[in-house]
Amino acid sequence: MTSKSVASLRTSAVIAAFAALAALNGAAQAENKAVTYKGKAVRIGNGSAHTVVHTDASGKPHAIGIVFTSDALEGLPAAGDAGHSDVPYVLPMPVKGPKTVVDHAVINWEPGGHPPPKVYDVPHFDFHFYLIDPAERASIRFTSENESGEPSQQPPRELLPEGYVIPPGTAVPEMGVHAINTASAEFQGQPFNATFIYGYYNQRLTFLEPMASLEFLKSKPNFSAPVIRPARYNKQGTYPSSYTIDYNAASKIYEVGLRDLQ
Repeated sequence: MTSKSVASLRTSAVIAAFAALAALNGAAQAENKAVTYKGKAVRIGNGSAHTVVHTDASGKPHAIGIVFTSDALEGLPAAGDAGHSDVPYVLPMPVKGPKTVVDHAVINWEPGGHPPPKVYDVPHFDFHFYLIDPAERASIRFTSENESGEPSQQPPRELLPEGYVIPPGTAVPEMGVHAINTASAEFQGQPFNATFIYGYYNQRLTFLEPMASLEFLKSKPNFSAPVIRPARYNKQGTYPSSYTIDYNAASKIYEVGLRDLQ
């Protein structure tokens, strides 16, 4: 082998080494970059909605959300339409990315609202983030909506956030019983805009639920509020310390987010 050939091989080896180093650096940078993972889009109204998981630079999830286009608020079933007192839209979580405590999400469109009267009886959306799978959710049954007030449906005190109560009349099949924060603005004589609900079944936490009125969403808010957390959770994982409802004027999309996961 000539000296020229040896030099050429050395040059090729150096180039290959630099290429490998660049690839490693690129992979490291990709790993150290915040990423948003998206779930499959579902048709809602005249638009669409999907779930998201936002990760930080280390790859850990810091927020879970439901994203929907502004036209999803149009073309929805009306309150007078037969069979449309509650319209569910099931959203799968992203296939890729880290797993969270949320198994799937459901947007429930309430065209005529629901009880209690003069509180939640306005057109609004219930954004359910379920900690259980669809089969378990489908198996939830009650003999009466007032079953939520019975001792068998009252969770241990440490699973219920301070200020929250589960009154009679909040047991809903394929959902669970609903815990409300009696200190929320809508229970202090103010109009219902947005609130945060916890859901349970057989004394276990089964869903996290931001709610927002249609009127509030159409105001294109940039809203954030703390989430009152229970002393413990029955499912291991990270849970939100705040929730947000944001409208992006440039992209014309909304995001309802569970944020500051801890």
